[in-house]
Amino acid sequence: MDFLSKLGIKEVNFGASTGQQWLETAQGGELAIHSPADGKFIARVHQATETEYEAVIAKAQEAFIYWRTVPAPKRGDLVRQIGNRLREYKAPLGALVSYEMGKSLQEGLGEVQEMIDICDFAVGLSRQLYGFTMHSERPEHRMYDQYHPLGIVLTISAFNFPVAVWSWNAMLAAVCGDVNIWKPSSKVPLTAIACQNIIAEVLRENDLPEGLFSLVIGKGSTVGERMLNDKRIPLISVTGSTSVGRHANEMIARRFGRAILELGGNNAIILTPHANLKMAIPAVVFGAVGTAGQRCTTTRRLIIHEDIYDQVKETLVKAYGSLRIGTPMDEKNHVGPLIDKSAVQMFVKAIEMATKEGGTLIYGGEVLEGEEYASGCYVRPAIIEAENQYAIVQEETFAPILYLIKYSGDVHQAIGVQNDVVQGLSSSIFSDKLQEAEAFLSHWGSDCGIANVNIGTSGAEIGGAFGGEKETGGGRESGSDAWKAYMRRQTNTINYGATLPLAQGIKFDL
Repeated sequence: MDFLSKLGIKEVNFGASTGQQWLETAQGGELAIHSPADGKFIARVHQATETEYEAVIAKAQEAFIYWRTVPAPKRGDLVRQIGNRLREYKAPLGALVSYEMGKSLQEGLGEVQEMIDICDFAVGLSRQLYGFTMHSERPEHRMYDQYHPLGIVLTISAFNFPVAVWSWNAMLAAVCGDVNIWKPSSKVPLTAIACQNIIAEVLRENDLPEGLFSLVIGKGSTVGERMLNDKRIPLISVTGSTSVGRHANEMIARRFGRAILELGGNNAIILTPHANLKMAIPAVVFGAVGTAGQRCTTTRRLIIHEDIYDQVKETLVKAYGSLRIGTPMDEKNHVGPLIDKSAVQMFVKAIEMATKEGGTLIYGGEVLEGEEYASGCYVRPAIIEAENQYAIVQEETFAPILYLIKYSGDVHQAIGVQNDVVQGLSSSIFSDKLQEAEAFLSHWGSDCGIANVNIGTSGAEIGGAFGGEKETGGGRESGSDAWKAYMRRQTNTINYGATLPLAQGIKFDL
């Protein structure tokens, strides 16, 4: 495929890079990557061992010593150049994201655009790494706080957004004066290799040292565990399941490291009697089936008032019936494959569990067969009538399953149902009634990190901080002031007088 050669993807690739040099090794085992779109072999990757990891982190340490001395606007200029280079490679990189991961081509191109957007955001941020000045209680004293580069930032990314989430972390970290090591999902390593190749061009053109942007593709049981326990890495950003995040956080906290956790979501949309259904239905369908239900912000629960329940159910079944399922490389298709056959098995098992608990499958749920679905990773998105307390509804199933949940009271009852799960990432309400919308956004409203009115749960913009509460982890990435997580904060006090008054009026005379 032409896009592979344009991105420097070979039949056999290496899994460790210091940013400009690939470390050639064949000792860490091999990954054979197949596309979930058609099941065809794409390429092989030799995984890094702990030896290559040590080489990468040594270069990263050296690079940080230099990079932290570069003025932030100059660091931003490098990120600007990376964003421009991504613009040049948008078409082939978007195609690779789609083919390797299985999301639609439009979503693949959109993910690369998200990388470009975060580069633009970071460039502006490089001139706005602000601190605050405070008034001292002591005469002739000045107090202020400032932010300094932190060090090496490790980004552990998941398969569902193989490049965007890394860019959220890496580009912000770069303008903050940090260096980045990337451990991508072993399910989608080729997009990471492609990004490393693209960035290497920019680094060479600027005569920059190795180690600013590094890559390690290796086994979690060896290299991954070493990373979590490595005191040389002050901050690790982890995107993945709640169980993965819990383990990572325990290891990082044990050594007093920092963690940004972006974990599971069990996102709901509330439809009140005052909802504009012409707006709501497309938002629900895209939120539930986009990326084949494999977004952390996927709509998994639809909480519907009894007055409009039957109408919504009928409309949704009709809308689902019009979905085109097939290869993600065809832009006419709405739904592509799940990432692999194990994801298909989870999809089937979840439906079985929901019906066993008393739920009713009213649409879809089949594993699709035929030449077009030869990879075995295609399913028909499911709609299930359920109760919020079902054990399976309380879990996040990373697949296109939408649970319909009926409520009969006021909006506060619906909010209570929405909040009655352990996850707290994204949430939404559709209502044209001001009082309902404001209640949803109030202190006693949605307990999620993202709360939307009259838009769906997925498709967050990079300008806002992204992340959630409860078992979603509490981390924030991307926009707003999320940059502060990548820096160390320092409070400074300057005495420009000739005496030494103490705070709180303490006297200490010698």
